[in-house]
Parts: sequence; structure tokens; C-alpha cells
Amino acid sequence: MGQVSKNSRTAAATQKFMCSCGGEIKMKTLFEGGKVKNIAECGKCKRTERRPSDFK
Repeated sequence: MGQVSKNSRTAAATQKFMCSCGGEIKMKTLFEGGKVKNIAECGKCKRTERRPSDFK
């Protein structure tokens, strides 16, 4: 058996965020005024916040 590097990832976990309306929250990247902005948007009610935890 070969050894695995300590920096290699053997499993990737993703976290799904849900809005209070029941829709799934997705992250989007916008380019406004020469700056890159990351926003979280609900797919069902189209509500936008700065980060997914702001939906609670």
C-alpha cells in the first residue's frame, strides 16, 4: 500500500442550506462597480442575503 499525503482529501463534505420558505440557498458571485460580491440567493423565493446563515 502506498502512503497518502497528509494534505490530500479523501472525502469532501458539502453543506446544504435551506431557506425558511423551503427553498435551497445557492451562492452566486456578482461583479458590481469593479468589485466581486458573493451573495446567497434562495431558489424558491429569490431572497438575497450576504451569507447563507443570514436566512435564519
